[in-house]
Amino acid sequence: MAQIQNQPTLVEQVVNAIVSEIVEGALPANSRLIQDELARAYGVSRQPVQQALLLLRDRGMVREAPGRGLIVSPLDVDFVQNLYEVRAMLDGLAARLAAERGSERARHEGRAYLDAGQAAVESGSLNEQIEADMAFHGFINELAGNPLIGETTAPHWPYLRRVMGEVLRDDAQMPQIILGEHVAILEAVMSGDGATAETLSRDHISRAARIFVQRLKAQQAASEEEMRQRPTRRIR
Repeated sequence: MAQIQNQPTLVEQVVNAIVSEIVEGALPANSRLIQDELARAYGVSRQPVQQALLLLRDRGMVREAPGRGLIVSPLDVDFVQNLYEVRAMLDGLAARLAAERGSERARHEGRAYLDAGQAAVESGSLNEQIEADMAFHGFINELAGNPLIGETTAPHWPYLRRVMGEVLRDDAQMPQIILGEHVAILEAVMSGDGATAETLSRDHISRAARIFVQRLKAQQAASEEEMRQRPTRRIR
């Protein structure tokens, strides 16, 4: 009997399209999101756009702004730190279980994920790099054999994609660094070394979080300094 392949729903496609534009910087923080304009741009009706925006609002990607409707949410440093703390633990667990349960499959199939990652880096496309990154970690989750790991992080992937875009953007070295860390994680999984795979995976996620938090804090400090230096108008 032929297997039924799950295809993304129209709402999921719109969600991915909006997230991709946010990741690429086409929709920066505080951009207004007008349903009619998005529907025309994506060639769909207003209903899937409305549902997609509600999902993204629930996931913290967009928010209500008084008098403006929905806008792209500014990134929240505290939320990112909390999210990556949880992800580091889950990804570490997944890598350890993958080494214990799926080392043979990793040896047969893992190289293809690294090759896809290298091709994405060479393409220069942020979205392709992020898709390859997600595919690699999805593969590790499959090898772990615990579906709850992936299900726990799935609702947060749109936000994670956005953070990954911020980490990768404007840093020519970072994509290769991340790919090199994937190589090390996979080698530990293939060799069945659960302890090393767990440590490498946790460090991989924690390092990305530190880079992002440092950049965002620097951006916020620069913005605050710019505001302080602006001349104030006095009422005479």
